[in-house]
Amino acid sequence: MKIRCLIIDDEPLAVRLVTTYCAQVPELEVVAACGSAIDAFAILRQQRIDLLFLDIKMPRLLGTDFLRSLTDPPKVILITAYREYALDGYDLDIVDYLLKPVSFIRFMKAVEKAGRQLSREWSFSGDGISDGEGSKEPFLYFRINKEMVKVLLNQILFVESRKEYVLLYLEGNKTLLVKQSISALEKLLSPHRFIRVHRSYMVTKVKVSAYSSTRLRIGHHDIPVGRFYKHNVEEMLRS
Repeated sequence: MKIRCLIIDDEPLAVRLVTTYCAQVPELEVVAACGSAIDAFAILRQQRIDLLFLDIKMPRLLGTDFLRSLTDPPKVILITAYREYALDGYDLDIVDYLLKPVSFIRFMKAVEKAGRQLSREWSFSGDGISDGEGSKEPFLYFRINKEMVKVLLNQILFVESRKEYVLLYLEGNKTLLVKQSISALEKLLSPHRFIRVHRSYMVTKVKVSAYSSTRLRIGHHDIPVGRFYKHNVEEMLRS
């Protein structure tokens, strides 16, 4: 059974980020998202919600006050830019407290806690999601043709932006076209030795076989280095 989630945040960028993160976890289903705690009351009355991703400082009603008003609240992960609310959050018996900007790894640690409390049998390794069969290889699921397709991160050579899509170049001359922005994917992959080298390209650091000030080589592919990325790319490759 999926964990049904409600996102409550007045910042559209934050809502999009959490939605993107949730899409990478097959056990999570985002039922709805709303911009205020007031709007969330109706959703909670009408639908079963297992897990709230709740901002604190919102107009009209603080997230913590909203939570206090619920007689039987779902599990709650607080996501906020304000550290000073942490004590209030834990007084309300929340699952976890995340400070913006939230990394995918930190997000997943909080989700794992929620999963355990909801009696879901999940497993999670320090570098990524484990498949529950002893594998420690980090991976992500991508939605492709109405299916969630598992991709091991060490199989990705590089990523190319195609407007609202990204093209994943994989080992074995395979490619996957995914409807996602390269900026959103960068947030997910950057902790895993992926680096942005151009507005349209991101590469796996360990797959680079040669580089110059303007180009990288991965296998038989030549990848441009954007002039705004040049300095960071050279520093990261040399390290």
